[in-house]
Amino acid sequence: MSRRVAITGIGLVTPLGHTIDEFWENIMAGRSGITAITKFDASELPTRIAAEVNDFDPLEFIDKKQIKRMDLSQQYAVVASGKALKDAAIDVGKIDLDRAGVIIGSGIGGLSTFEKQHALLLQQSPMKISPFFIPMMIADMASGLVSISFGFRGPNYATVSAC
Repeated sequence: MSRRVAITGIGLVTPLGHTIDEFWENIMAGRSGITAITKFDASELPTRIAAEVNDFDPLEFIDKKQIKRMDLSQQYAVVASGKALKDAAIDVGKIDLDRAGVIIGSGIGGLSTFEKQHALLLQQSPMKISPFFIPMMIADMASGLVSISFGFRGPNYATVSAC
């Protein structure tokens, strides 16, 4: 039996833009997404530059209440997936959701969530740790949240690898 996969849409959440046109224009102009770090104090670090995602608005695809329960990396995954579905003009209501799956690769899960919750533990109390700490941190939750967000019930995997 031969199986085929078709990539039909593109969804982007990048330091070089959040739309295909903006991203492509920046790539073709040779622009870099690397700038001074703004998301945390990097003044004592030997490297003070990074490729940060700016001007990110998750509300296009994520309910305000859900945003608080998701790590930023998971928000990026859901929004990029939503944009890819929109670009592909896929009507989720017209596909077999049992055959629609999600596979997302990552080096790590919600590192910023881990950092924030660890600080709460040390500076305040274990009672201040979010009940969503583990789901917000684990690497395979990004694919799970994409599946939940769009109703996909097919295979769901997270490939985790570094270097």
